[in-house]
Amino acid sequence: MAMINFGGVEEEVVTRKEFSLAKARKTLKKETIAVIGYGVQAPAQALNLKDNGFNVIIGARTKTRAKKDGWKLGVDLFDIEEALELGTIILFLVSDAGQKQLWKTVAKHLTPGKALVFSHGFGLVYNDITKINPPEDIDVLLVAPKGSGLNVRRNFLSGAGINSSFAVAQDASGVAEDRCKALGIGVGSGFLFPTTFEKEVTSDLTGERGILMGALCGVMEAQYEVLRKNGHSPSEAFNETVEELTQSLIRLVDENGMDWMYANCSVTAQRGALDWRPKFKKATLPVFKELYKSVKTGKEAARTMRMGSRKDYKEILEKELTQMSESEMWQAGKAVRKLRPKGKKVDSKRGVGGRSAAQE
Repeated sequence: MAMINFGGVEEEVVTRKEFSLAKARKTLKKETIAVIGYGVQAPAQALNLKDNGFNVIIGARTKTRAKKDGWKLGVDLFDIEEALELGTIILFLVSDAGQKQLWKTVAKHLTPGKALVFSHGFGLVYNDITKINPPEDIDVLLVAPKGSGLNVRRNFLSGAGINSSFAVAQDASGVAEDRCKALGIGVGSGFLFPTTFEKEVTSDLTGERGILMGALCGVMEAQYEVLRKNGHSPSEAFNETVEELTQSLIRLVDENGMDWMYANCSVTAQRGALDWRPKFKKATLPVFKELYKSVKTGKEAARTMRMGSRKDYKEILEKELTQMSESEMWQAGKAVRKLRPKGKKVDSKRGVGGRSAAQE
């Protein structure tokens, strides 16, 4: 692994230079990777692995989507139990609630020497809820891309990749770490950084509920509401709240960091950002501490499983998403997006220029 300095802290990471795609292929050349499920992450990871030259099969209940993506019945697309039987590496990519429901079926096919791979630490860490307890004679691995399935595929097609964390919870084969790294490189990771199952799920649940999704949306709604109540039009409020962030500023942050973005803004914007940054940190730090505690103690996991297991969850979810979608701010967003000039669009199913690829 390469030693990299992250803000004064030395960390070991795995890059494509240390663990090349050729080495990954060699490591897994005798393996059959059975991707179980075809929901959010599975299409991207399966297609990336296939395009990178690995032997991949799909095990899914519903096969329509997989067929559209080019998987063929009886060749590389099977019922779940048949794929579990054929696979030597089981990439378990159903939802957290789905993992609990499917675990007994999966467990029957975890014969000695196989590897069980997760992309999220939830199922193993909260096994008091999920009842997932792998046998001792298999490898138990984690490869967790730090992005949505859509972007795992898009970034793969662009050549950029998405960084992934990795962990080995159980090494029965003696080569579990190499298997894990090979899968991480195979799904198209930009680089891999070591973690544990517990650290991954804790940081992931905190991030999703925090800055990545919950906090971001909540802060946007608050600013939009203040602007609108003070007489600003929907288009102005939306552009100053969402559009400028997503279409301009966050791209500068992506290129060279927040400080570089600040340096490339007007003095007025710089001073406002620098002066108000500490106030927002002070206001939100107690919320993040509360959030982290809720994740760490398992309260968030319990709520996730309780809600996800409800028979009427799809109806509840649809109601909540519709309420958000029909709010003035996101209706304004739809109008703004329609007014954007038409540029070259990257099709996540085919890539730029019609490359044969697909994503759920």
